[in-house]
Amino acid sequence: MTILVTGGAGFIGSNVVRGLVKRGESVRVLDDFSSGKLSNLNDVMASVEIVEGDVRDAETCEKVCRGVDGISHQAALSSVPGSIDEPITYHDVNVTGTLNLLRAARDQGTQRFVLASSASVYGDAVDVVKTEDLTLCPLSPYACTKLTAEAYALAFKATCGLNTVALRYFNVFGPFQDPDSTYAAVVPNFAARLMSSTPPTIFGDGEQVRDFTFIEDVVAANLLALTCDESACGEAYNVACGSCYSVNELFTVMRDCIGGGAAHIEPLRQPTRKGDVRSSMASIDKARSVLGYSPQVEFGDGIRRTVDWYLQNLIAPGGTAVRDERESAFD
Repeated sequence: MTILVTGGAGFIGSNVVRGLVKRGESVRVLDDFSSGKLSNLNDVMASVEIVEGDVRDAETCEKVCRGVDGISHQAALSSVPGSIDEPITYHDVNVTGTLNLLRAARDQGTQRFVLASSASVYGDAVDVVKTEDLTLCPLSPYACTKLTAEAYALAFKATCGLNTVALRYFNVFGPFQDPDSTYAAVVPNFAARLMSSTPPTIFGDGEQVRDFTFIEDVVAANLLALTCDESACGEAYNVACGSCYSVNELFTVMRDCIGGGAAHIEPLRQPTRKGDVRSSMASIDKARSVLGYSPQVEFGDGIRRTVDWYLQNLIAPGGTAVRDERESAFD
């Protein structure tokens, strides 16, 4: 098959590209390189076609969808604080960009469209464990854009038969995640600060819980969604581990993994941020039973592997922490 990966030079996208190449697929990447890095694809550069372009441009979307069998749509702006600052821009990229691709996929006869959605669509639902049938209550403009993109994707299945699947990611982390973005996700942010012996910031009391999901499991979910039976399409699925850890626990585990000068660092405490969700843990029963999804990397192992990657890639000779510009991963 020929698969288009939008945002394919970013954190999640580049890992999906590697997974597809490893599986023997023909891969086309669309990225505007506003946050994604061409260097993220160095190890597969010879095996992929790379197109520089923006999903907000309908003509570009039509061109890159020609001749593709499936689309893994990872391109997005993905920060809750960023969306509060720039809601129109987030809508343009995450909603209009998705609609452009859906229309192009329909017109070009694409067989499968997998959308990267987000756990943020649940908001602060009373239920601690998030199941796909809960009433959705987005608390930020970012979450609203993801819910709207989902609605469009599933509507294209209902109205024109485009086989769409929405994957609701829960706090993805792993190699290639940006530690130096203005809105860096918590794992790379903690890693960069601890490696440079700088106290990281924890917002609120740190007892907010998250279902941290290692990137390899997210890639596996995408590969399954691209090839699952048509009867599984037109649905949204949680992609997570089905367990949760507090931000305080995350800090302790990462500090212990990094060791050295980080061993005695304590975090700075700041007030809770607007739009932050208190509790986020997924039920993965639906993805497990319908898609055959089964997470393979538990939290501690994933953190150790991620820290090892940062130590190998973001530490210069002599022990100085190095900042690198890679895409921010997730909310």
